[in-house]
Amino acid sequence: MRRAAGVFARHGLAIRSWIARAGLALASWALASAAFALTPEQARGIATGDSESRLAALGEAVAAADPALAAFLQALLADEVKVAKDVVLIVPGGDPAKAVDAVTGQSVTVPDDAQDVVNNNRMRREFEAALAALKLFSPDRDRRAAAIAELKDQVDESKLELIQKAEAAETDPALKDALAQLRAKAQIGASDPAQRLAAARLLAESAQPATRSLLLERLAPSAETDPAVRAALQASLDAVESKLAWGERLGVLFTGISLGSILLLAALGLAITYGLMGVINMAHGELLMIGAYATFLVQNLFKAFLPGAFDLYILVAIPVSFLAAAAVGALMERSVIRWLYGRPLETLLATWGISLILMQAVRSIFGAQNVPVENPSWLSGGVQVMSNLTLPWNRIAIIVFAGLVVAGMALLIARTRLGLFVRGVTQNRPMAACMGVNTARVDTYAFALGSGIAGLGGCALSQVGNVGPDLGQSYIVDSFMVVVTGGVGQLAGTVYAALGLGVINKLLEGWQGAVLAKIMVLVLIVIFIQKRPQGLFAMKGRSAEA
Repeated sequence: MRRAAGVFARHGLAIRSWIARAGLALASWALASAAFALTPEQARGIATGDSESRLAALGEAVAAADPALAAFLQALLADEVKVAKDVVLIVPGGDPAKAVDAVTGQSVTVPDDAQDVVNNNRMRREFEAALAALKLFSPDRDRRAAAIAELKDQVDESKLELIQKAEAAETDPALKDALAQLRAKAQIGASDPAQRLAAARLLAESAQPATRSLLLERLAPSAETDPAVRAALQASLDAVESKLAWGERLGVLFTGISLGSILLLAALGLAITYGLMGVINMAHGELLMIGAYATFLVQNLFKAFLPGAFDLYILVAIPVSFLAAAAVGALMERSVIRWLYGRPLETLLATWGISLILMQAVRSIFGAQNVPVENPSWLSGGVQVMSNLTLPWNRIAIIVFAGLVVAGMALLIARTRLGLFVRGVTQNRPMAACMGVNTARVDTYAFALGSGIAGLGGCALSQVGNVGPDLGQSYIVDSFMVVVTGGVGQLAGTVYAALGLGVINKLLEGWQGAVLAKIMVLVLIVIFIQKRPQGLFAMKGRSAEA
């Protein structure tokens, strides 16, 4: 019995092995049949003749979604196709020993009369578009999505049948909608007015800038003559522009908030040195510059000694830029400004001279040209919210960073011993001195704090603009306008004024241009200060009554 079972087991194993080999052979035969289903007529038509006839043959092959077409097109793009009298050959790498028939895939000898296929730029673009179209049938969703994105600007009526097949086979709802839009773009130039009308109505659902361009092109007097189709095109154009307008509005709002956050970082330090201490510091912009150059130095140190951790350099640059600017600010206060309290004109002239010294020092050390500061990879690129609205990561990071700095500064002023001393000295210096507060030391700490916050602003600015000796000059006037508009000594007023001026400035730029917008903002601030000299928020306490 055991012997019979062993014989049966050996025979069963042999039978299973034979079935497996037969299945593998069958699968290989099916794969070969699918891979080389291209007909000789199609291959010759795509490879030879004038551009129009070749494109017509290509359109027929693409419409059939021939699986062998992709390999053939890739060979054409690589200039690896030759044509002889009776056969079209693929010669990988130009090696005749590897030549195969483009239709059957069989190894062949390259005839002496075989000639290279020459493709102009137009044919190459069409081959690339056809390859993208064939990817619409990929089992990988991401590849299909990439193919749809690639075809948006290259679709025409010749690919309509293929797109319709892909749309019918697509199961993902988002990709199916995208294919419907792609089909409409292909139909918009069809010879049948009914197809053009249906396509024009379908395009009204799009929110792509490319669709607006397509509709404007079709509305040209020579492009569309059918009145019904023109009316549908105009209605779709109005609908698309309405959707795109929201992206443009949100883009202006985001840009305004981004500019406001930059102004906020630049003005926060000035809110202490000028708003709380009453020092007109014309070198405040150069403290921003010092923070930016400190970031530049940290970046170069990471490049030289820690290239693998380069993306983390900004985390080190933040405290370094704060400390560098704070040290310079403390040195300014102890050496010059401490002797000039209560003398605003002398303070203005002295700090202006210091600003010139700092700019020249930077030019002597780093040169007069701008220096490059790179974004870490995690701050590069952006997030696409709408088809015409992409929010850069570095701008988003600056908005978040500005919020964190404001929160930290508010806690410092309101909840710490240093903040209590600063508020006490600001409101009544003689009484604070009588209570044992070292007012000179508090002045130094407060000025160093304001300078350090300016350094943080310079670190942030290095991620969105050029870093050079004149960096601070672009922000000093705007910073003073923010502090004065918000209310001297008022942190909340500085926040509101910075964000408000940033948004207003960007709105006016879109209307009148950058130069006139700046002038109009200045005029508005002058009028506002005339009507409300104390700013948005008036100071409360004895200092307000003095």
